Amino acid sequence: MNVNVRDVAGERAARSNRRAQFMRQLRQWHWISGAISLISMLLFAITGITLNHSSSFESKAATTTAEGTLPQDVLTGLAAGPKTGRAAVSAALAAAVLAAIGVDVVGREAEWSDGEVYVSLPRPGGDAWVSIERDTGKITYEKTDRGWVSYLNDLHKGRHTGPAWSLFIDVFAIVSVVFCVTGLLLLQMYANGRPSTWPVVAAGLALPVLLALFLIH
Repeated sequence: MNVNVRDVAGERAARSNRRAQFMRQLRQWHWISGAISLISMLLFAITGITLNHSSSFESKAATTTAEGTLPQDVLTGLAAGPKTGRAAVSAALAAAVLAAIGVDVVGREAEWSDGEVYVSLPRPGGDAWVSIERDTGKITYEKTDRGWVSYLNDLHKGRHTGPAWSLFIDVFAIVSVVFCVTGLLLLQMYANGRPSTWPVVAAGLALPVLLALFLIH
């Protein structure tokens, strides 16, 4: 009989120890994922407000222009380029554009036509383009800047931000999922002492569902 009691007590102690270890792991993953994603969560939350009320945060666009001319040897080389369609800017043409107007178009894809080479340079918070006249070699550059709010909004949407930022968003999303899932598990483990836990969680689910069903047209 005494042996059985000791076995039961030992089993309970082992379960309690496993639970304590699991709780420590959960709390550790929760705070680490929260610390990593904190600033990004703030960024995405704030830009969620600015996007939802974009008309209240409009700013006057600032436009910058520049002009230049291709050297004769590069202009002659344009004749060998495509007549129509899309193709990458050659290294020689990109170097000439950089020297003439200080704009880097290395590796960019251009739209080629009989009279023009057009390079689109989209960017967060604005836009830009370079146009090259094939007969004269005249280079025209225009950049539009719509301000910091527009820039941050485009970061939120991943608009024209490139592969590095796209990868960051994926990693941030995974870390945020870890934060939410560990938070949910912690809620479950503490729910017995906090009766309002699941009603509050259910309300957080029901509110967006009801809005989507009845108030979105």
